[in-house]
Amino acid sequence: MENIAITTLNPMQDLFSPYYIPPNESPGAILVSKPLNGNNYHSWSRAMWMSLKTKNKLQFIDGSLLKPSIEDPSFNTWDRVNTLVVSWLTQSIDASIVQSILWMETATEIWQDLHERYYQGDAYRISQLLCEIYTYKQGNLSIAAYHNHIKGLWQELDNFRPIPGCSCTHRGRCNLIPTIKGYKENDCHLLP
Repeated sequence: MENIAITTLNPMQDLFSPYYIPPNESPGAILVSKPLNGNNYHSWSRAMWMSLKTKNKLQFIDGSLLKPSIEDPSFNTWDRVNTLVVSWLTQSIDASIVQSILWMETATEIWQDLHERYYQGDAYRISQLLCEIYTYKQGNLSIAAYHNHIKGLWQELDNFRPIPGCSCTHRGRCNLIPTIKGYKENDCHLLP
């Protein structure tokens, strides 16, 4: 019978652990191209969420990885990575806003505070998007720049109002979903 050695990786060395920090990672890194300024919360939070997801650090902002007690052996590891995520957040926020979150201890606290402060309910944001879509003009923009901006607005609107899947009993014969998609496509092409 073979002796099988079971080794457990240090969570900071396990590539799949939220505690893993690659050697080239920096607390001064800027993860999003446009810092949060108070008017761009939706696009900023989406970009930051995607960046943190690629780094396997979403658990530090969504609250699913709880802060261990100070006596817990994993506390120092958690604290180190949380501090890194806090640094990434503060690096991507306008200086006037950073002052209001600088003393918060956890990335979760900061994420929730910013959400409560800047998230404009779905109905309000949908109204803003529709207004911008219907009033946006090409002006001096190239066709490509105009198209990209409008397409981005439509995609954000779709994020707030996704087309639900069909749950009717007429599988394969339901015309509701294609009809709704057709309406949305027509709306996109009718606008200036």
